[in-house]
Amino acid sequence: MSRIVDQPEAYFSQFMRRDDPLLRELESEAQAQNIPIVGPVVGELLFILARAMGAQSILELGTATGYSAIYLARACAENAGRLTTLEIDPDVAARARQNLARAGLGRHATVICDAALTRMAALSGPFDLIFMDIDKADYARALDDCHRLLRSGGLLVADNVAFPDADEFNRAVFSDAGWRPVSLFAFLPGHSPERDGLCLALRR
Repeated sequence: MSRIVDQPEAYFSQFMRRDDPLLRELESEAQAQNIPIVGPVVGELLFILARAMGAQSILELGTATGYSAIYLARACAENAGRLTTLEIDPDVAARARQNLARAGLGRHATVICDAALTRMAALSGPFDLIFMDIDKADYARALDDCHRLLRSGGLLVADNVAFPDADEFNRAVFSDAGWRPVSLFAFLPGHSPERDGLCLALRR
């Protein structure tokens, strides 16, 4: 059997896109202010998934300062679509709106200041893709609304599923015939934390 490269984490860390000044600024802010972000690898993954599936309607649960929203909204812009993103903290939501505007994405993204579980119940969809990055203990509670809001064949991406509080969600999505999930435990450079799990689940 062939061996993988020596020091794989250092090897793959060199393949991160770092050419966007705004994203680099948000990464520095996140590090200085202890703001969890998905980092450039997961950000690129979100963009590629959304762009490849032609997603025109995306829902994000948990905006923070808009780092992942920029990747998702850029895919929406190329797909002639729109991102709706939910953030519970009004000050943080205001920062996200400002950052999306700085990225030239204001008309492709709407930041709603509200609790994700509360606002989800009032949304009608359908969405092509949902990215979930709220309190991990709320993931399982959000699962039914995610299924209701996604179109058939739509994609749910859940971040931080290696956290203990995501265990109920992991077991629920795995055992629910309404989903076809795959859970990946990976090294994710720039992610908070860098060793974590992602769940991708196709809505049946």
